[in-house]
Amino acid sequence: MATTTGPNPAVFHFVIIKPTHYDDDGYPIQWVKSAIPSNTLACLNGLAEDVRRRQVLGADVDFRIHTYDETNRRVRPRQIIEMIRSSGGRALIGLVGVQSNQFPRAVDLARPFLEAKLPVCIGGFHVSGCLAMLPEIPADIRAAQEMGISMFAGEAEDKRLDLVVRDAFNGKLAPLYNFMNDLPSLEGEPASILPREQVRRTSGSLSSIDLGRGCPYQCSFCTIINVQGRKSRFRSPDDLERVVRENYAQGVGRFFITDDNFARNKHWEELLDRLIAIREGEGLNIGFTIQVDTLSHKIPNFIEKATRAGVRRVFIGLENINPDNLLAANKRQNKITEYRAMLQKWREHGALTYAGYIIGFPGDTKESIKRDVEIIKRELPLDILEFFFLTPLPGSEDHKGLAAKGIWMDPDMNKYDLNHRVAHHPKMSDKEWEEAYHAAWQTYYTPEHIETILRRTAANKLGRLSTTLTTILWFYLAYSYEGVHPLEAGAFRLKFRADRRYGMPRENPLIFYPKYVGGTVVKLAKYLALYLKTKKMVKAIEQSPDRYNYLDLAIAPPRDDEFETLDLYHETDGGEDALARKRRDEIIRDKSAGVPTAPPINRLAS
Repeated sequence: MATTTGPNPAVFHFVIIKPTHYDDDGYPIQWVKSAIPSNTLACLNGLAEDVRRRQVLGADVDFRIHTYDETNRRVRPRQIIEMIRSSGGRALIGLVGVQSNQFPRAVDLARPFLEAKLPVCIGGFHVSGCLAMLPEIPADIRAAQEMGISMFAGEAEDKRLDLVVRDAFNGKLAPLYNFMNDLPSLEGEPASILPREQVRRTSGSLSSIDLGRGCPYQCSFCTIINVQGRKSRFRSPDDLERVVRENYAQGVGRFFITDDNFARNKHWEELLDRLIAIREGEGLNIGFTIQVDTLSHKIPNFIEKATRAGVRRVFIGLENINPDNLLAANKRQNKITEYRAMLQKWREHGALTYAGYIIGFPGDTKESIKRDVEIIKRELPLDILEFFFLTPLPGSEDHKGLAAKGIWMDPDMNKYDLNHRVAHHPKMSDKEWEEAYHAAWQTYYTPEHIETILRRTAANKLGRLSTTLTTILWFYLAYSYEGVHPLEAGAFRLKFRADRRYGMPRENPLIFYPKYVGGTVVKLAKYLALYLKTKKMVKAIEQSPDRYNYLDLAIAPPRDDEFETLDLYHETDGGEDALARKRRDEIIRDKSAGVPTAPPINRLAS
């Protein structure tokens, strides 16, 4: 592929783009500020900086790096092409971290670059997952390759980026770079870092770090185990300190640790001890968001050290409260009998808790989903609950199984964002499944339950009422008014008429602009009304004389009879079975310790 764009080959542009995906009207989902930073973009930028530092293309080549997170910055291919041509250099356009729902957008972004004879390479979970799990390359990837787009599967550490950059510079980009069978070590690799101006486009000026990749569990809906492997690989405490200090030097002190389950990082204590030393010993104002499993509280000192290290937000893979559904998805590590203790312990240490909840397991019905959400509201001290459609993502065992059987899945990858139904359910009709998903959001985020969450927070001496309120509003407003999942939401939606999805007609400006501007004004008015209403609610809670005396079932200390009386354990057959297993385990432990066992309480008589 020809790549020369001018007389001066001593300039090379590495344009790194993390694409977004389209909304239902075909417009890229973009914001003035996005919610979550792209860790892939940070990793690739760090690796590119290392390529530049080592002068991989030679000392006489001016290696220039340009990063774009399309969720918070408009990508204008024509302007980028003109920039490359005006400097007389060569280039590589890297579309990175591309998930399945972002693949159509990535291909559309590639089109003008290909027309300009610039090399384009796409990498990320969609390409890697498909190559890892499917016997043949799927049609969408094949079509992209036929357009001239190169594909990268696997991870770019261990100087693999060098190869791609050299090939692009020399006009010899290969159709496929496949490293799926050779996952690299992370220790000693360049720090993941984004330019300060890029981080400022993220809400809260948040950056990201990955301290480990891979997962030993076998959840059938998960792609991580097949893309990043089932054997975990880790960064060292020195790597972590270097990332924190390099970011802190440019004014970035908030980080999202993107590991799917930081609690299973075998080096967690060394890593947290290093952060504690930096935070408490040197007074660095740093804070972290982490993801953990539902048994993290069983690890001695884990929660204590995590919160001392600056962990203030915790994402928990709750997924479901029906053990039968969890078993059907091979998520055997989740024990519903531990949910209350786990959430209460995080709460005691002042952490804001988020939990993911999947709608559409085989045992689900519209009625059971609403019932289960009501149980969660009543009996679990959870702050934020986010819902997802059970989605057969390419790269997962679920997707592989359906594809092998020829069972229908929606062919439009843009819908694979966990916020759209893309398959059929064994019990519910398509309409019922979609209604159940929307009902789950509406059931949890009622005004009454929002007030309950805020009262629970206010009763906790370590609770952060303002943070809890803004987070609740973020989730509620994103789902209710923006029509997107809160994890891909942001502050102030941007839309550009010219950026509509390839193949969809450009709207008349007399229709597009009044609709966009008018819709924005209406949403802002609704935002303001809700904000003022909830602020009034918060003020009343703060001034309440019994603020610290508030108590409900979810935050009440555990009772001796709660396993016999709570609906969490008795509204499903799976709950009864989970309780029976817990009792058997306790009897075995007691017998081995010589402790006499008491007969179980009769729930019907209580």
